Amino acid sequence: MTVLVSDTSVLVDLERGALLEACFVLQHDFAVPDLLYRRELEPFNGPQLLAMGLQVVELTSDEVIAAQAVRAERIRLSLPDAFAYTLASTRDWELLSGDGEMRALAKATNVQYHGVLWVCDRIHDAHIIKGEALATSLEAIAGHARCRLPKAEIAACLARYRVAPQKD
Repeated sequence: MTVLVSDTSVLVDLERGALLEACFVLQHDFAVPDLLYRRELEPFNGPQLLAMGLQVVELTSDEVIAAQAVRAERIRLSLPDAFAYTLASTRDWELLSGDGEMRALAKATNVQYHGVLWVCDRIHDAHIIKGEALATSLEAIAGHARCRLPKAEIAACLARYRVAPQKD
């Protein structure tokens, strides 16, 4: 089973769209580094995420050193994001991120990465949520003032999700 290491922004967007439960039904394991969990998730919906199946992973001492080196080289990355990137890269897991700097680093170092729209597509493909309901969830994400998802890609996803199912 593929392990997806998430940053906070993806989980926040999925929560805005009421899609957290649906994403944990997917055939993936979801993980975050312990530092990210303690600093950014635990005080908010951390216990709920744990109950759904989120794994909190402690980095090894070598991974912590690597994360600190990543942070020193990429000062625009937060330390929790550097930990998430390092966890994905050192364990050959995939990264879920909405952060442009982290996605650029993943691309440059051949770390597989995805974003919220990819997760929505997996939910759609697995028929976990009906298309119209998924479109409504995506609209809630896109309508938030802090949404940074590309409008053209959102429109394409909405069009796919709203296509009426074919009759047999």
